[in-house]
Amino acid sequence: MRRFLILLVLWVAACTGINPDDPQYRAFVDVAQKVEPVGEAQCRKKNPNRNCDFQVQLDLDPAAPANAFQTVDRSGRPVVIFTGMMLKSFRNSDEMAFVMSHEMAHHILGHLDQQRINAVKGAVFLGELVSLEGGTPEQVANAQYVGAVVGARSYSKAFELEADTLGTIITHQAGYRPSIGVKYFDAIPDPGDAFLGTHPANPDRIRLVNQTIRKYRLN
Repeated sequence: MRRFLILLVLWVAACTGINPDDPQYRAFVDVAQKVEPVGEAQCRKKNPNRNCDFQVQLDLDPAAPANAFQTVDRSGRPVVIFTGMMLKSFRNSDEMAFVMSHEMAHHILGHLDQQRINAVKGAVFLGELVSLEGGTPEQVANAQYVGAVVGARSYSKAFELEADTLGTIITHQAGYRPSIGVKYFDAIPDPGDAFLGTHPANPDRIRLVNQTIRKYRLN
């Protein structure tokens, strides 16, 4: 992890003109160095056979909106990506650590795998239903697409709350304060509780994090 971050700093300096001595960028490197080992340990504890060697990346495309997400590379290695706009949105290292821990928790809990399975189930179910009703190949294909979208989103809010819970614990174990990190939800738009939305309402997430803090006597 440390070697990767050093290479990332050099890449940023050479290709983007961003000064690696910028306080916010230094904070990002420091948070990643502290959170990654904790996330990796939690991952290996949960599933020793899962690839737990997290890589933290910074996407500095100026056109990319504020976002952070978890994915895997071609080798199956978990990757957590922050955009430059996302980095600028953090008010302190606790918020940064909380979001980073949350994204790692998605991998630890196997949420991407579960979403793919749900998407396939949704596509098959709705596609077969339209086919049995005599739908054309185009109608069946459209039904499969809709089924995949609905299936992938069917448990997304529950996944977000699960990741918030584990992310709270990882944040604390990495030496940061989830009680401060959770305040990031006060600074971003509330998605509400929209039907088929991908994220729960901010008050629900704040409430869950605070419950987790009290339950495990964190800070």
